[in-house]
Amino acid sequence: MDIQALRNDTPGCKNVVHFNNAGASLMPQQVLKAVQDYLETEAGYGGYETAAKYLERINQFYDAGARLLHCQPRNIAFTTNATDSYIKALSSIPLQKDDVVLLTKNDYSSNFISLLSLRERTGIRLIEINNSASGELDLNDLEKKIRKYQPKLLSVTHIPTSSGLVQPVDEIGQLVKQHDIFYLLDACQSIGQLDVDAISTHADFICGTSRKFLRGPRGGGILYVSDKALERKLTPLYPDLGAALWTSRDTYEVLKDAKRFELWEKSYALIMGSIAAIEYATNIGLNNIWQRNQELVALLRKELTAAGMTLQDKGQIHSAIITFTLPVQASGDTLKKYLNERGINISITPKSSAVIDFEEKNIDWAARVSPHYYNTEEEIHILIDALRSFNKLS
Repeated sequence: MDIQALRNDTPGCKNVVHFNNAGASLMPQQVLKAVQDYLETEAGYGGYETAAKYLERINQFYDAGARLLHCQPRNIAFTTNATDSYIKALSSIPLQKDDVVLLTKNDYSSNFISLLSLRERTGIRLIEINNSASGELDLNDLEKKIRKYQPKLLSVTHIPTSSGLVQPVDEIGQLVKQHDIFYLLDACQSIGQLDVDAISTHADFICGTSRKFLRGPRGGGILYVSDKALERKLTPLYPDLGAALWTSRDTYEVLKDAKRFELWEKSYALIMGSIAAIEYATNIGLNNIWQRNQELVALLRKELTAAGMTLQDKGQIHSAIITFTLPVQASGDTLKKYLNERGINISITPKSSAVIDFEEKNIDWAARVSPHYYNTEEEIHILIDALRSFNKLS
């Protein structure tokens, strides 16, 4: 991996030390150009006409997505983000009063909110799976609760936004496939930093976004829909004419592939950028990206500890998300502002983003640093020096 060449591809590297890739990565020039070129053509020739002109390239999104997730193009849909994917998938599952949904204590906050809202409206039951001593979902507890409650749905967040742990999604899938359960996997933070194989997870839905570790544009997302879900004709609650054909006054027929989860109106410029992002990542190689990130994470964790920070991440495997708290009394906003003024981007995770996790850790907020393969060891030392200075001032 030629780090300098990758940084030369990334205009933002000239401006900032960017450790907020779990929020939104810096786009490579190839992604930026794909979006800009499409918009310029659209402005010059018209929206519908440009879409028709670029139709062959637009359709390559499904091929690129299939290569990324090791599935077939028919299983791929374009969405606006991972939460959009999650909501559409969730709305397609026929949940009724007293149906049980199993979820992890580390599920993404938006997913919790959606499920709580659904419980208010329909009377479903939400049952949390216990964590193991190392922090991941306890597979034994999962199996017990599957047998006890016979759930209709299991919701799992692959890599929590508030913690760097990696859930054992393939092992979870091996349990789930033995039962008639729908498996909804939020891969928002994993797609782009590790190799996600849709088939080996046995998930029925996998939700992802373009802007994070995939390094695509904001406003682009991806949804994987399994053959099982397609064959059972699972369809989002509100399909439109992009998802279905109005066949008579009182009937409609949904598309046979995952495009039934799309809306007719979408940003084709962002589709172009998403294609470029997927191609950029797959050309580098997801395993190469994971190995490079593991080197950066190991150095960061070592240096943060040496600087007096308290690492807050659990898990047997650590992803490219590191959360920590300070040895001094300070607010997250103050820390973020201090670093931003020095050209360093990080994120602050409040308790509202991880209520259960932060209650167990007895913290109100955590700093989140998320390196990616184009970051350098020098940038890590710049961050550490800034954190040491902040601690002295506080």
